[in-house]
Amino acid sequence: MPLILLIHLAENLDNWDPRVVDGLAARRRVITFDNRGVGRSDGTTPDTIEATAHDAVRFIRALGCHRVDLLGLSMGGFIAQVVAAEEPRLVRKVILAGTGPAGGHGIDRVPALTVRATVKGALTRKDPKLSLFFTETAGGRRAGRAFLRRLKERTDHRDKDISLPSFRAQLKAINGWGRQASSDLSGIRQPVLAANGESDRMVPSQNTLDLAARLPQSELVPLYPDAGHGGILQYHDGFVTTALEFLES
Repeated sequence: MPLILLIHLAENLDNWDPRVVDGLAARRRVITFDNRGVGRSDGTTPDTIEATAHDAVRFIRALGCHRVDLLGLSMGGFIAQVVAAEEPRLVRKVILAGTGPAGGHGIDRVPALTVRATVKGALTRKDPKLSLFFTETAGGRRAGRAFLRRLKERTDHRDKDISLPSFRAQLKAINGWGRQASSDLSGIRQPVLAANGESDRMVPSQNTLDLAARLPQSELVPLYPDAGHGGILQYHDGFVTTALEFLES
C-alpha cells in the first residue's frame, strides 16, 4: 500500500528529509510530489487548503491507487485532514506531524511568522527553516544545521524553488485554514498518529495535543523534547521507527 507524503509550506521534493524518506521507503512504497504550481508541477497554485487537498486526491487516483496511507507535515497535515475526512474509502491510516486543525490556536499567524523569518534569513544569509523549525538552544541549532546538510545530499536533478505567486497562494491558504471555524474532527474515523516537538512556534504544539484528544482513533507520540516544528526531522530515527510500527500494526 503506498504511503503518500504531503509537504509543508513553500517547499518542493528536495525538502523532504532523506533520513525520513529513506527510512520509510526501506519498508514501504513511498510517493511524494510537488503541489500544483510548485517545483516542476505546472498550473496555478490553489489558495485554499481544500482545493490543494482535491489536487492530492486527483493525483492519487491518477496513479491508479485505490487505498493509501498519508503522512502530512505542517501544511501537508492540513491537506491530509481534508483528504481523510472527504475520502474515507481512499485513506487507510494518517500520520499528522507539526500540524493542527482548522481554526487551531495560532495557525493564522503562520504567514506573518514565515514572511518575517524569510526576510530575516535573506538579510542574515541564514535559511529561515533554522528559526522556524528548530529551537534556539544549542541542541536545536545543531539539529537544524544537520538537517540542512542532509537536504543537500541529493545533487542530481534538483527541483525548482517555489515562485513568489505560488508562495503567496499558499500563505493565503494557510491564513484561511487558521481563520476557519474550529473543525469537527469526529468524521475522521481512520487511525491517526500525531507527532510534534514540544516547542513548535509555527503551529503551536497544543494543536497536536488538541488533534490527539479530538480524533476518534488517535495515538500521540510524546512531544519531542528540545524540538520545534521540525520535531520529526530532529528525531528522525525514532520517528521513522514509530511511524512504521503504526502503519504496520
